[in-house]
Amino acid sequence: MMKRLIVSAVLMLMVVLSVNAEEQQKFSPEKFQADLEQYITNEAGFTTEEAAKFFPLYREMQQKQRVVYNKMRELFKVPSDEASSKRAIQRRDQLEMELKSIQQTYHNKFLKVVSATKVYKSIIAEDQFHRRTFRNWGKHNGGPRK
Repeated sequence: MMKRLIVSAVLMLMVVLSVNAEEQQKFSPEKFQADLEQYITNEAGFTTEEAAKFFPLYREMQQKQRVVYNKMRELFKVPSDEASSKRAIQRRDQLEMELKSIQQTYHNKFLKVVSATKVYKSIIAEDQFHRRTFRNWGKHNGGPRK
């Protein structure tokens, strides 16, 4: 499950970072968020009341994750020497652990507002949504970049 969550987070980061300036004009963060929330609601089977409790926490988690993703972006430059490479590896590990800690904290908060089954389904749905979106984005934009 941890591996699936990390893959989901990395895929989300790749989608955001892969968009060039022209494509950013076409991309609507509001529409993306609305589509994501609708997908999760449907897949997890949230009632209106459950969604109203769940998504404020979910958005809060996303904001905290974005801060970490922005820090990770700095690590995309390949270090020039062994010492710098070692520091980059350690920093990346630290940031990935920070992401996992955020997820764990919010998963526990989610469990207080909806059932464990629905939390689990929401985690899977988020992963599926990002995979599907990334796959569709690649089809419409000439495939993955090299």
